[in-house]
Amino acid sequence: MLTIATVNVNGVRAAARKGMAGWLDEAKPDILCLQEVRAPSDELFKLASEDGPFGGGWYIANQEASAKGRAGVAVLSRIPFTEVRMDVGPDEFDSAGRWLEVDFPTDAGLLTVVSTYVHSGEADTPKQVEKYKFLAAMEERMGQLIAQQDLALVVGDLNVGHTELDIKNWKGNLKNAGFLPEERAHFDNFAAQGWVDMGRAAHPGVPGPYTWWSFRGQAFDNDAGWRIDYQLATPKLAALGQNYRVDRAPSYDARWTDHSPVVVDYQL
Repeated sequence: MLTIATVNVNGVRAAARKGMAGWLDEAKPDILCLQEVRAPSDELFKLASEDGPFGGGWYIANQEASAKGRAGVAVLSRIPFTEVRMDVGPDEFDSAGRWLEVDFPTDAGLLTVVSTYVHSGEADTPKQVEKYKFLAAMEERMGQLIAQQDLALVVGDLNVGHTELDIKNWKGNLKNAGFLPEERAHFDNFAAQGWVDMGRAAHPGVPGPYTWWSFRGQAFDNDAGWRIDYQLATPKLAALGQNYRVDRAPSYDARWTDHSPVVVDYQL
């Protein structure tokens, strides 16, 4: 059994200071995918060293963002990996710190795990144009992956609520980035390609469970959240998945990021 977790840490150094290590000790993921690392490589390696708060024994792949202190994705694992790829889409836009593919040999076959961080975007601005470029490149690469790999998993903060079940206040966000029709159409296409949304498969037809809540106001206490963190699996891998869970903090003051980890066990 492999336990695979994904979480937007909102800055890994800040998350470590606020208590992320306590969650790691309890969850014990075999593969941990991070987004918004926002730290140089050497800082991440220090955190996951023998003397660091995350402890040693990690194999680490990461991709820093081109802009200092922004984005950044990583994959930490207890098992060795064989290959790492970081390119997605054309060179005309900057995807650095947003897409990381890592291959793992398993008893069931080669497993590809992707940690990705989609732009947050902003309606009717250049930021939204960049988001659409990234989603299009992502869709193309995911189409290739699912055609080539029986066992592949795309996880991360995808910054889109796919359906009305994925946002508490969906009516108030119809014209906002994260719930625009053009964004949601890409998620329709992911499903059409064959990708299985492990969260929705585990919770069909019900709101949430949400994975992100604003730090402002009473969003967390009122569970006024968004489900924007995903594990999307190929059909063969999805059939091996179980125990989907969102590790929601017990209280507002116990949070070490504004997201919650999304965790699934896979019989590999």
